[in-house]
Amino acid sequence: MLRWVVLILGLACATSLAQAAPSDVLTYDDARHLLSRTGFGPTDAEVRAYVGLTRADAVARLLAGTRTTAVTPLPASLADTTPLSLPRGAAATPEERKAFVREQVQEGLKLRGWWVQEMLATPSPLTERMTLFWHNHFVSAQPKVRISRMMAVQNATLRANALGNFGTLLHAIAKDPAMIVYLDGAQNRRGAPNENFAREVMELFTLGEGHYGEADIKEAARAFTGWSVDRARGAFVMRPLLHDDGMKTIFGRTGRFDGDDVLDLLLARPETATFIVTKLWREFISPEPDAKEVARIAQHFREARYDIKVAVGDILRSDAFYAQDNRGVLVKSPVELVVGTLHQLDLAPADTVPFAVAMAGMGQNLFSAPNVKGWPGGEVWINTSTLLARKQFLERITRGNDGAAPAMASAMAGDMPMQDSMRPAPRQVIAANGIVDEDKLRAQRFARQVQRGLASVHFDSARWMAAFPGRNARERNDGSERLLLATAAQQAPDSTTDPLSFVRAILLDAAYQVK
Repeated sequence: MLRWVVLILGLACATSLAQAAPSDVLTYDDARHLLSRTGFGPTDAEVRAYVGLTRADAVARLLAGTRTTAVTPLPASLADTTPLSLPRGAAATPEERKAFVREQVQEGLKLRGWWVQEMLATPSPLTERMTLFWHNHFVSAQPKVRISRMMAVQNATLRANALGNFGTLLHAIAKDPAMIVYLDGAQNRRGAPNENFAREVMELFTLGEGHYGEADIKEAARAFTGWSVDRARGAFVMRPLLHDDGMKTIFGRTGRFDGDDVLDLLLARPETATFIVTKLWREFISPEPDAKEVARIAQHFREARYDIKVAVGDILRSDAFYAQDNRGVLVKSPVELVVGTLHQLDLAPADTVPFAVAMAGMGQNLFSAPNVKGWPGGEVWINTSTLLARKQFLERITRGNDGAAPAMASAMAGDMPMQDSMRPAPRQVIAANGIVDEDKLRAQRFARQVQRGLASVHFDSARWMAAFPGRNARERNDGSERLLLATAAQQAPDSTTDPLSFVRAILLDAAYQVK
């Protein structure tokens, strides 16, 4: 297992032999690279639709097809806008609190499954990739926010602005109820400012470390006082009596600044554009940004008044994006691995919650990033534990309905249904095997549900392979390998084997873990 980890990390870190600058017209491999980096595992037909386009035309097509809303309807309970019946603070009984927590946990599972379904169904994978990017930039997490509807509203806000204007997105997310709860905005009041949001909006959302002082944070926190949330309605509210309207000095400028003024001051700083473009570079091109290119794109980004499509377009048309040295150097996130595999193998699960759980078992629990910095990504995705979960998932997908993976389902389910910060006191119940903890029994049932969900998809390898052009099985095998792998296989698969064995060998090769 350790050898496998080293092999993958080596693939992600190694650079290819220098080659001539790529052509402006997309080859099959260029188109595959573009769609793999901007979506979730393209199909052969999708790749071929981009072959022969210029870089500019290909990027224009991608950007023209982006969306601001999901195509998959939210579950009715998450779309409901009537006020929630919340536990009555200290007066709530333990049973009321537990019932509320259980309800929100179930709603959170629905939300995770819904987003996986949207990633599979969307006609614009780039939209969902950028929604996911911002989800890991403007981090909030359900274990602290608790109310799933708020997380659903934040997700919609991220999607609505995913490829819109960064300034508009920044202002919207600063007033997002989930963000206010997550970063303790409701506790930020005149005379007792809470600095959490003011610090993170500078360090993690706009400027980056080293471009502000502690005095700036303290003064900005005063400006954000009074920004609060109505939890029952899940709505932003401004509480004027809690707002500090006194004079403040931020970045050398003095005025009676409020929160919106602070955000505009941040947008006026050139470091903001550089910070965002650097993160986009790491998302789409390579772990090591080119400072000169970043500066060029950031300048264009600022001149375009923070039009996100301008920055993304510049990155996707760049020589660096298509350079051979930058192919196969990024490790697939669990979301990319799971959704990409389902999409490329033409698998359509009836229930997508088990696949969200599979991602959690690999280290990426949607709506529950580990901390305000989000998932670090890159090589951190791969360790002996997560790699095992990745391999087990891929083996499960290519095994069919033989019911041979209960241990994997249990491991993937893990602590997903009810995380520690949301877990009420345990209660014992009588089960067939004696007296057990109620949550443990529920986790066991959930693990079985996950197992059934993973086993519900069946990969028809013969039908899938037959769709590839070719005069014989060897040519079709070569076509499928070219589609599935960003770089040469570490162990060449046996082309004489049956389609299922061939595809399984490709998926289990270390090269499948990178993009």
